[in-house]
Amino acid sequence: MEIWNRTTISDFLLLGFFQHPRQQPLLFMLFLGMYLVTMFGNLLNILVIVFDLQLHTPMYFFLANLSFTETCFTCTIAPKMLVNIQTQQHTIFYTGCLMQMHFFIVLALMDDFLLTVMAYDRYVAICLPLHYTMTMQPQRCFLLMAASWICSQLLALSLTLQMAQFSFSAYHSIPHFFCDVHPLLKLACADTHVFQVMMFIEAAFSGVVPLSCVLVSYAHIIHTILRVPSAEGKHRVFSTCGSHLSVVTFFYGALFLVYFQPSSSYTAETGMVASVIYTMVIPMLNSFIYSLRNRDMKGALWRVLGWRKCSTP
Repeated sequence: MEIWNRTTISDFLLLGFFQHPRQQPLLFMLFLGMYLVTMFGNLLNILVIVFDLQLHTPMYFFLANLSFTETCFTCTIAPKMLVNIQTQQHTIFYTGCLMQMHFFIVLALMDDFLLTVMAYDRYVAICLPLHYTMTMQPQRCFLLMAASWICSQLLALSLTLQMAQFSFSAYHSIPHFFCDVHPLLKLACADTHVFQVMMFIEAAFSGVVPLSCVLVSYAHIIHTILRVPSAEGKHRVFSTCGSHLSVVTFFYGALFLVYFQPSSSYTAETGMVASVIYTMVIPMLNSFIYSLRNRDMKGALWRVLGWRKCSTP
């Protein structure tokens, strides 16, 4: 099929929140507030980790990369959504839609892989403390990051290129606030069976396998914690990974709700609610989960800002 026959449209209409015109001002203020808080929290985490030498460890190296990924992740979705709500312009160019979908997939996969790498880091720190320095060498940490980026780009590129092959119906309204995979599949005038099979295979590789690694890591961590004799010691050991476990629970809960279901059973309402959770709410919460619940991060914040550190043991 020739490239000019693949689609007969030059743009899409993003109709996500425009079915409720009276709620537009409230939604704009709500999402703008969440966007600003997300940007401030994650960028503050990055600055604190970069400028405080005591946080130059593998754990905080991965946390800084997670904050950077979630900053980019939010920037991929929120600015266009806010502009559309404010200007009442629903359009997004066809090429821009595919690019938004591509970067959304890349950054979502990066979140996935980073959470897995962070679980492995906690496993080595708690279960194999004597081998931690040797195992989590800087070169290995950079290699894990590079492998995560390469896998994310390749998996996202394969889906984006295949999506670009589809023709789309003249009714090009997307009942969503960004160009997600399922809403675009609904508009495709072609057999999407191969695409859906590929998507489920990639989901198994990038979702089920990392989640299994996380669960195995925490199984070993819990087994190690249960062998600690004192309750205070158990609490101290588990507190080093409690924040990560909370983020993993939120992330995979929202992700499985949307993407691990057939396209035929996908509903716009469920997809939008879940998408708001993992594109806006979770990135906003993560920055505070890792900073407010982490004694080292709070102490580093006081040092970087030049304030007197609160007394902590």
